[in-house]
Amino acid sequence: MLEETQVRLEKLEKLKALGMNPYAVTTQRDTLVEELLASFDTWSEEKHVCTIAGRILSVRVHGGMMFADIVDGTGKFQIAFKEDEIGEEAFGQFRDLVDPGDIVEIRGTLFTTKRGEKSLQTSAWTMLTKALLPLPEKWHGLQDVEKRYRHRELDLIANPEVKERFIVRSKLVASLRRFLADKDFLEVETPILQPIPGGANARPFITRHNALDIDLYLRIAPELYLKRLLVGGFEKVFEISRCFRNEGIDYAHNPEFTQIELYWAYADKEAFFSLMEDMIMSMCIDALGTTKIIGEQSELDFVAPFKRMSFRDAVLEASGVDINEYDSVDSLKAGVKKAGLKVDFSNAVGLGEHLDELYKKTARAKLKGPVWILNYPIEMKPLAGRSPEDPTKSATAQLVVEGAEIVNAYYHELHDPIDQRKRFEEQQKLEEEGSEEAQRMDEEFLEAIEHGMPPACGLGMGIDRLTAVLTATHSLKEVILFPTLRPLPRQETEE
Repeated sequence: MLEETQVRLEKLEKLKALGMNPYAVTTQRDTLVEELLASFDTWSEEKHVCTIAGRILSVRVHGGMMFADIVDGTGKFQIAFKEDEIGEEAFGQFRDLVDPGDIVEIRGTLFTTKRGEKSLQTSAWTMLTKALLPLPEKWHGLQDVEKRYRHRELDLIANPEVKERFIVRSKLVASLRRFLADKDFLEVETPILQPIPGGANARPFITRHNALDIDLYLRIAPELYLKRLLVGGFEKVFEISRCFRNEGIDYAHNPEFTQIELYWAYADKEAFFSLMEDMIMSMCIDALGTTKIIGEQSELDFVAPFKRMSFRDAVLEASGVDINEYDSVDSLKAGVKKAGLKVDFSNAVGLGEHLDELYKKTARAKLKGPVWILNYPIEMKPLAGRSPEDPTKSATAQLVVEGAEIVNAYYHELHDPIDQRKRFEEQQKLEEEGSEEAQRMDEEFLEAIEHGMPPACGLGMGIDRLTAVLTATHSLKEVILFPTLRPLPRQETEE
């Protein structure tokens, strides 16, 4: 690597000696590759002169002819050089001083080669950026998975399908914003640094504010602040938020992730389900052009209405355990043992966490979806209202697709401040028993809803997980541009 860098540095000095700026600050580009392809027939006939700019991927010399592949943000195209037309000097300078990875400007006219390849006949070229390091594996592709994540910029160059995946993600978010704006939802921003981490059961990151001399937490969810806005009179609010949870890293979890949370005051349950399903359908169509997706395991169709199933029935069908028969940790463990199941409850504290482990290990992985799992036990959802049909269950629904939870929705948010205080007190007891994910007492939030919070529906949806599902991607690292990784040792980094 050092030897090749030295060769490129020498070429850089030669460019300077010729009066060329190897790091130009302006370009005369007036055409994109996609425009060359769209207008090729007309422009080649008219001998239309156009100027493109992009990164050189490869160079092939055949005597007095030379070809190169160039790529910009819209596609790849072949450029050609004829020594007797462009001149010996310009031809030789490109041949001897330009390497794959360099960014150049090319001016010329379109033509078709004898082999039928659409090409741009170069009449002039300009160096825009001299690359000092080569492309990965001489453009044969960057395949090492961890290197791909550490050097996403090279991954995007070497693997066009990766770039397309992130374009899909961007389209999904843009579609989401348009859909909600059209429904009169207001996009807001709430604090990332919070004195009390709330809104979800998760372990937070902690930091220190020197001027205030206090500990603060990176938010695990924006929920409690958004609900305070409902108290303040906003009836439709949402936030696309960066959230942080100090937990394990695997194919389905990254400590830093993106989600949307949305709250709709006075909404009817069925109207809310229609909103969520229409929103996801719209995102699929805008980003992918269809509601039918080829998933990792099966073909999925996001046409509403989605199937619905209760939490109890999902667990019963998968494991044979009827959760309604157990009202304590000990009795549940006995029932699981009687059913002949092996579930690791070693990290679970309280009935809610035990039920969650049972569900994840038996039912969720078998769900293909899209399917709504409704009415989770109240112990699992400390911020949700109670189900009108069964007060031991919460008025909740999670959308599961191929074993992954995509949407976490409350069709009746908890707005009774007395019940909410009791739930927080129960969470405090779990924390005292050793739970690292129990929610903490938040007096400011309680005071807010004591002023009166309207009945409301709410949802949280992981943008990363949705993108992974819709692009048939197994790992969230494939849909997060720069996922969290352990730093390399210094010596290895320098190499």
